[in-house]
Amino acid sequence: MDRKIIHAEKAPAAVGLYSHAVVAGGTVYCSGQIGLVPETGTLPGAFEAEVRQSFTNLRNVLAASGAEMKDVVKFTLFITELADFAKVNEVMGEFVDAPYPARSCVVVKALPKNARFEAEAIAVLPR
Repeated sequence: MDRKIIHAEKAPAAVGLYSHAVVAGGTVYCSGQIGLVPETGTLPGAFEAEVRQSFTNLRNVLAASGAEMKDVVKFTLFITELADFAKVNEVMGEFVDAPYPARSCVVVKALPKNARFEAEAIAVLPR
């Protein structure tokens, strides 16, 4: 199977040994994006700003692959505090419209760079 490695200029550099995304068989598999600001490599202060930046980074990775947020069929979200779940939903609503993709949300003890939120996605390229 052919696969294409995606590097998004408008997303922060990888924090480890991974690609921003891989396209295989018309499907885009995006690595998780925390809310690092690409220009500074730092996290914004407020939780909502961190979530917004994470989704912005993910949107930029999708764009580099030829996809958009509307092409996402599955999100996996990671948060460090379950109490922040409603805030995540509110910000996510700025990036996706109904009908919504499938989604999982997992509470984790810690994330890279002390982030409080991370989002990954699977999208299907438009024909």
